[in-house]
Amino acid sequence: MAIRSVSRVGVVARALNAVGDFASAFPARFAIGVFFLLIVAFTLLLSLPVSRAGSSPTPLADAVFTAVSVICVTGLATVDMATFWSPVGHGIILLGVEIGGIGALTLASILGLVISRKLGLRAKLMAASDSNPLRIQRGAVAEGQAVRLSEIGGLLATVAISTVVIEAAIAVLLLPRILLQGISLPDALWQSVYFSAMAFTNTGFVLSPNGLAPFSEDVWFLGVIMVGVVLGSIGFPVIYVLSRNLRRPKRWSLHVKLTLVTSGILLALGAIAYFALEFGNPATFGQMDAGQRVLQSLFLSVMTRSGGFSTVDISQLNGSSLLVTDMLMFIGGGSGSTAGGIKVTTLAILFLAAVAEARGHSEMEAFERRIPTDVLRVAVSVTLWGATTVAVATAVILQVTGAPLDLVLFDVISAFATCGLSTGLIGQLPDPAVYVLATTMFLGRVGTVTLAAALAARTQRQLFRRAEERPIVG
Repeated sequence: MAIRSVSRVGVVARALNAVGDFASAFPARFAIGVFFLLIVAFTLLLSLPVSRAGSSPTPLADAVFTAVSVICVTGLATVDMATFWSPVGHGIILLGVEIGGIGALTLASILGLVISRKLGLRAKLMAASDSNPLRIQRGAVAEGQAVRLSEIGGLLATVAISTVVIEAAIAVLLLPRILLQGISLPDALWQSVYFSAMAFTNTGFVLSPNGLAPFSEDVWFLGVIMVGVVLGSIGFPVIYVLSRNLRRPKRWSLHVKLTLVTSGILLALGAIAYFALEFGNPATFGQMDAGQRVLQSLFLSVMTRSGGFSTVDISQLNGSSLLVTDMLMFIGGGSGSTAGGIKVTTLAILFLAAVAEARGHSEMEAFERRIPTDVLRVAVSVTLWGATTVAVATAVILQVTGAPLDLVLFDVISAFATCGLSTGLIGQLPDPAVYVLATTMFLGRVGTVTLAAALAARTQRQLFRRAEERPIVG
């Protein structure tokens, strides 16, 4: 018996080592595999009779779509989330959202750190690849970045602590407002925890069939939700740096500065655009006073960055506002965050490249730092693959449904950017279109760069250079 026990332990140890070796050698493929397995697991959990509020079984398309939306922290749904799922189902959804928001590899590294109280090189590489797309390529990576490999342990601690502290603070701040609605204390506690998790993870699911209607004009409630969404969207690397150098901006890394400045500019421009474009729309802001118009414009601008909450009917927005929302959703939030999109630093790098070209400079610079060209190549790749994903998904759904282009494009971008805002079209889609949107969510959350690296067999060093020739551009 002892020999059999030892042999079994040996088999398990070899299997774990094999998985660890694969994760270290191919972190991108491992990340995609983990996400896929999580989606399968939560599809099975949500298909259980105990997860459904009614007695009829959950359709496969709805279970798959909800599982993808949960793990990818998107917030889109093909069913009425408030009434379709039982309390057990909502508990499963909350668990999935927390796992998806933190990141599968990051969570695994945190658990390993807690158990072993140390972090080996393999675990550091896994966690780093979950927060920095540039690390998914094999070979050395320059350490002049937001979080160095030696600081990964501190980053993991920041992820765990900030998630607990921020979500707890948001829940405490929301609780009094929920109680004022006449809700019992146990239900109010559950709703406050649920709202806080959905805000920080940028998911946007709600428990009430009325959505945010009871709080649609509550400055305190909406303000707390906005703070939670912003903190979740700036990214854990930024939170890590700010937690150590909040009062010393000179020590902030270039990534932190670009993320904060670009995010602030986009939030301000988005709020101004919504205020101007929806000012006279009677279906949205037209009947509000000046203060509410400002509040709702800012709230919508924050939510388009991947928050997913809404106080107005998105389908009633003017066409110009839908276009602005498309652009803001496509950009998304910060790298290494719970938000989606191509990320604000990607936009910043493209803008800096355009400025450098206009000035005739051979190199990109920002905040007295030089940005290498490999970062620009990644930014271009992310944007191109993102646009291609959106275009293909939109074309397929248009062909399947024949729905209006503006509505299909909006919901596809929302799925890709894991935003969660919807025109209401998703609930009317046939199963093939639902699966297309689910795939779009998966591609958006996993990341186009990660996916491209996972599909590549290996990084090959080219030992020669061909003759140079310049095609005409522009």
